[in-house]
Amino acid sequence: MLSPKQSGTPDSIEQLQVRVERLGTVLTPDGEPTEAGGVLNPAATRAPGRELLIYPRCVAEGNISRVRIVRVAGESGKFDCQRLDFALEPQAPYELRPHPGYGCEDPRVTYVPLLESYLMAYTAFGPDGPRIAVAISSDAYHWERLGPVRFAGSANVVGDDKDAAFFPEPVLSPKGRKCFAFYHRPMLHLSSVDGRAAIPMIERMPFEDRESIRIGYVPVAPVLKDRSNLCNVVESRQVLSPDANWGSIKIGAGTPPVRVTLGGTTGWLALFHGVDSMGGGGQRPSLRYAAGIVVHDLERPDRILYRSPQPVLTPESDEELKGVVDNVVFPTGLDPRPDLGDNVFDVYYGMGDYAVGAARLFVEEPPAGAT
Repeated sequence: MLSPKQSGTPDSIEQLQVRVERLGTVLTPDGEPTEAGGVLNPAATRAPGRELLIYPRCVAEGNISRVRIVRVAGESGKFDCQRLDFALEPQAPYELRPHPGYGCEDPRVTYVPLLESYLMAYTAFGPDGPRIAVAISSDAYHWERLGPVRFAGSANVVGDDKDAAFFPEPVLSPKGRKCFAFYHRPMLHLSSVDGRAAIPMIERMPFEDRESIRIGYVPVAPVLKDRSNLCNVVESRQVLSPDANWGSIKIGAGTPPVRVTLGGTTGWLALFHGVDSMGGGGQRPSLRYAAGIVVHDLERPDRILYRSPQPVLTPESDEELKGVVDNVVFPTGLDPRPDLGDNVFDVYYGMGDYAVGAARLFVEEPPAGAT
């Protein structure tokens, strides 16, 4: 797939050539009660011993979610998955509520060398609805909660929020502060009540007012003194909004970003998800979840160097087309594979809101003269 640049930034990447190789289904529910509703949307990281760990959301009856640790070996349809302990089970007040539908959802894990720690950003679904929370680990196996994120120091609207993932290194905020940074997606109230019913209203809104990707910023110095300060946000900036090409209903972060060099430009590459309405003919519209690539400026990630004008990963397999939610690929984990070449990545994603799949991405600038 050959894609043009995201224009308007001096260091914009002109084009990217992306080849996708599907690796198949990694994990499906095993019949246990904790996975009755699916095992999906996994974080991914390499533990200190370089073993691959994924952290799927396990959904029990009543939509009660836990985050499991799974050690993965093998690939290309022959994945060997060893289920270990739960990294997180709903325990904190902000993860619990008396009626069904609560817990720890959709984690993303980032190793942050400056902290010598892994950070897990996840959706804590509790009495106030979905909120971003953070946990920390020194070994990727044992996790300590730091609490829910607080936006009191920023201009962000307080409310339902999802799809958080940390950058691995400090960056500069739009105001020039050295910060740890993470994606997040504040939700529209109308879509959190009934997403499909809200589509006609959303389609009348300007793209920039629809659910979009923001970056939250946390100053480095206080965090070095006390890790709990990772929850104190001082700035939040909208950096990517839906557009007419694809992802027109809403977009949100997918995987944590990784450092890349493409055509002499170094930046942060991540996959994000976009949602489109596939309805028509007077029926309740169906939604399609697809995935594309974004590349951010290395120092100032609010500056976008590249955005996929079309998705690079769309629902195709039976598991992606039919599930708890149909037509869904939802990327949440990205594993660089330097052993296979420059800018080769394995992406782990939710299939149909029920299972875990994997695909391999080969990302490069096209040969000179390509169009």
